[in-house]
Amino acid sequence: MPFEPLPSNRLPRRVFLLMPIAFGGMVALFYRQERTLPEAAQGGLGPPVPLVLFSTSGVCQGTRQVQKLLLTEAEWHRQLTSLEYAITRQGGTELAFTNRYWNHHGLGLYRCVCCGNALFRSQDKFNSGTGWPSFSAPIAPENVDTRMDKSLGLQRREVLCRKCDAHLGHVFDDGPPPSGARYCVNSVALRFTASV
Repeated sequence: MPFEPLPSNRLPRRVFLLMPIAFGGMVALFYRQERTLPEAAQGGLGPPVPLVLFSTSGVCQGTRQVQKLLLTEAEWHRQLTSLEYAITRQGGTELAFTNRYWNHHGLGLYRCVCCGNALFRSQDKFNSGTGWPSFSAPIAPENVDTRMDKSLGLQRREVLCRKCDAHLGHVFDDGPPPSGARYCVNSVALRFTASV
């Protein structure tokens, strides 16, 4: 077969070189910047709950009674991204091995993306091989709550933020000693704050 010249309407090679830059610019324009988390000590409209408060550097500031954060569904929609809303307010689950913190090793605290409540410490994080962030214990038992979850035909213990009732994930009894617990948490429900 004889060689045929390429059509003259073919895109020049430099267009393909510029495409990643153009794509990066579009992502930067439409990327939603992370909003500042509310302070865990800020109250809501619900009944008082005891929370153990922690500074940004991870220092325990003691237990305080804080009003539970109660918002309408419309208010949660305005405050959260669609994925954050689907996970934390509707009990969804993100994909394994593709989420933000499954392989994260920074030193600091993991706070609730909805209300800023301190939930887990990096020292308690371990590689469970599941593809989700896993912790052997919460930062303080007062800061999380659990309840039975019978969805999907399974019996599991759901883990919730005590301050705002955000769905975090589930806790299982196959974790490392001494607790034996594995808090399997969705990255989307968390915001990592590095120790200062």
